[in-house]
Amino acid sequence: MRITKENTTALFIDLQERLFPVMNERETLLKNTKMLVEGLKLLSIPMAFTQQYTKGLGETLEEFRSLVPDFAAIQKTDFSCFGTEEYTAFLHQHQSKTIILCGIEAHVCVLQTAVDLKEAGFQPIVVTDCITSRSAISKESAIDRFRYEQIMTCTCESILSS
Repeated sequence: MRITKENTTALFIDLQERLFPVMNERETLLKNTKMLVEGLKLLSIPMAFTQQYTKGLGETLEEFRSLVPDFAAIQKTDFSCFGTEEYTAFLHQHQSKTIILCGIEAHVCVLQTAVDLKEAGFQPIVVTDCITSRSAISKESAIDRFRYEQIMTCTCESILSS
């Protein structure tokens, strides 16, 4: 399947100040995810960012906020982003069908969001070098689950060259 920019949006999940420092391979995540944001901006792909319990986990990292003009995060308290009223409105506004997913933690919020999107008829695509968890085994387990759920995975470079 070739990914086209029509009806495609991206969701960056919980890249927050107090979560990020405890993530496995965080420098790789930062480098790749910044490249993804920059590439999607060039392609004019609409992007949304979420924040889980901002009061406790902090804001989205400045490294991402500074890349997005008029940055505004979608607040959430559930692990899955799907079903959040503001995110549902974003999906409808952009007539989203294909959703590029990245963020933290892979085995919780990214996984639950991807499964919920797929069950609702969307085509989630998880960018595996733009997700992580606190431990490598948790990320590996999430990738296994994506495969089991038949959710497409790819790398940052492959999504930007589609």
